[in-house]
Amino acid sequence: MNDISGIDPTVPSSARITNYWLGGKDYYPVDREVGDTIARIHPDIAALARHDRAFLGRAVRHLAGEAGVRQFLDIGTGLPTQDNTHEVAQRVAPESRIVYVDNDPMVLAHARALLTSTPAGQTAYLDADLREPDGIIAKAREILDFAEPVAVMLIGILQHIVDDEEAASIVRRLVEPLPSGSFFVLVHDTADFHGQSVLDAMDAFMAEGGVPICARDRGQIERLMDGLELVSPGIVSTAHWRVGLDSPWGDAEPVAHYSAVGRKP
Repeated sequence: MNDISGIDPTVPSSARITNYWLGGKDYYPVDREVGDTIARIHPDIAALARHDRAFLGRAVRHLAGEAGVRQFLDIGTGLPTQDNTHEVAQRVAPESRIVYVDNDPMVLAHARALLTSTPAGQTAYLDADLREPDGIIAKAREILDFAEPVAVMLIGILQHIVDDEEAASIVRRLVEPLPSGSFFVLVHDTADFHGQSVLDAMDAFMAEGGVPICARDRGQIERLMDGLELVSPGIVSTAHWRVGLDSPWGDAEPVAHYSAVGRKP
């Protein structure tokens, strides 16, 4: 892979490691090495990445379909792969508008090159940091209509905000400006299902220079979703969120992420 300005190829990246686990090609040797180390500690980690991608598709289809949402603010986009948010949303509703947000130079370079839009809709990309939610909202207002519902999505990024008060503040500042009928979508690491192996994998990632990361339990996730009306089946393992029409729980073993979709009253 060619180097991109602003990237340190000696420091592992969550986005690039996930790309490696998903079978992509956009990673450096350090990402592969750390990804393999984490997989030895937590063997289900590659499956977890696939479950996250599948959940994103189910959640966006529900929001664009049953819920009628036409605007999405996807923060912490990650490297483009199949069935990105705009592709799923615009298959359901071609007029959907999607704003992607990330501050990883590789993610932004690939996004601008690969993420396109239907003629009826719009896709935009913001170079911004989750730790500055007010700035994200201000920039997103230039593209999205905040008089109409917006779905804010944090898929596997909030765990990098390890301070609980800061994480709660970020969620609050993202949700408060949204009109009634908007949605908040969360995917977050947890050790509730697989215990110490998850924490050991996080320690290995940080020991190799990766950015801080944490796991949160169900009670902490509930507090992050406070004030929102949870969409059935509520806060569950990513593998169990609306997996099938007959059984929303599905038959899959739980993976080490909680997923939830909440509606703003």
